Amino acid sequence: MTQGQGEQRPPAHGGGDDWQRDVLRELGDGASGSGRPAAEPRRGEPTLRLVHPAPPQPGTTAEADAGEGASAPHDASPPAAAPHDAPAGHAPQAPAPRAGTAAAPDPGRPAPPPTRPLAPRTDPGRPAPPAAREPRLPAAPAPESSPTLDPRLLLALGSPLHGDSVSRRTGRALRKLTSSVSQDVAEQTRIARELQQPVTTGRVVAVTSIRGGVGKSTVSALLGRTLNHYRHDPVLTLEADTALGTLPVRMGAEAVRWTVADLAPVLHPSMKLTDVTGYLVPVSDGGWLLPASRGQVGPPLDMTAYRKVTLALRRYFAVTVADCETLPGEVARTAMDTAHARVVVAPTTAEGVGATRQVLDWLARLPHSALATTVVALVSNTPDTLLDDKTAAGHLKEAGVTVVTVPYDRHLAGGGPIRTDLLAHATRQAVLRLAAEVMGRAVRVR
Repeated sequence: MTQGQGEQRPPAHGGGDDWQRDVLRELGDGASGSGRPAAEPRRGEPTLRLVHPAPPQPGTTAEADAGEGASAPHDASPPAAAPHDAPAGHAPQAPAPRAGTAAAPDPGRPAPPPTRPLAPRTDPGRPAPPAAREPRLPAAPAPESSPTLDPRLLLALGSPLHGDSVSRRTGRALRKLTSSVSQDVAEQTRIARELQQPVTTGRVVAVTSIRGGVGKSTVSALLGRTLNHYRHDPVLTLEADTALGTLPVRMGAEAVRWTVADLAPVLHPSMKLTDVTGYLVPVSDGGWLLPASRGQVGPPLDMTAYRKVTLALRRYFAVTVADCETLPGEVARTAMDTAHARVVVAPTTAEGVGATRQVLDWLARLPHSALATTVVALVSNTPDTLLDDKTAAGHLKEAGVTVVTVPYDRHLAGGGPIRTDLLAHATRQAVLRLAAEVMGRAVRVR
């Protein structure tokens, strides 16, 4: 029986040489339709090799792909045919088939094994490529540090003055020799006990005024340093006034970087105290500072950002002194309404005391009256005041609040960083009393 005439072949299955018949059937020519192999090519005609198209694998060379039976690229052109003067008995080289085509196998050659997809080749000495990760948004760049004062102004700044003159300090030293020491010790012990009261949750003390330039930031800095000196838990002084506030300068910070608005999207409940303090400014004599600006005119502080920061930082700091903007600003009204205790700074002037009295009347009309937790700091910014301080304090006490008078101090009036060792004796006692009154009211709030 001749080849291709009635030759019986086993049924198709996954083994043996049946893969050749499947390939021939896919070619679509006459031989594949009858299930017979193609006729033997004539001598002198190019012999086509059976090629199974396979996608190129990464890490393989062109020679390796040709040896494994991978198809040539689509844009590869077939090589030129063998010349007519080829040596006798030497079969001409077969041109490479185009992508997507194949030819019948050469009967004179052994059948190649089935072609399988090539696995990616890896270099043993090269680490495996990393697994694909979920795309993440790029982190916001960290803000740049900015000095609180121009270096030229620091060079021009003279030595700070003591709050008391030499004659006043000498007279007080002489009076101590004849006065009773036990009474002073008892008063200092009472104030220290008020300042060191334990708290269950962080307390927020809001400091504001009816207008700027009356000493609001100075009072905030004095409260923050006093509370940090007497308390053993961390104390934070926060600036909530972006109108080029002076709190960083008064606290002695040389440079600022992160602000309240920058910290608001960064805070997370899983953060520890050591993580949070990395965004704050450490104060030289203890405590921490969070400014509201970097010494540049910027957008006003958002009320949402202020509430988020103050609520989140209460977990880490026992007391937070917030230097708010002037009334009736939105952040100031929010701070006065949500704080545990409030300090309203009033200048010792007729118009300043009259405007502060209107603020106290507004606090009394709130749904939950805030007068019980409000203390007024009556500050004197000049040694020669026209308004009697006792009369001014009595006018403010009529609203039902406690008034603490902070006298004129040469050291505070000179500006610049505050040094507690240069404060006048009367100023130091007034600040201690103010801090004790505020802390007592903040602790009583549940």
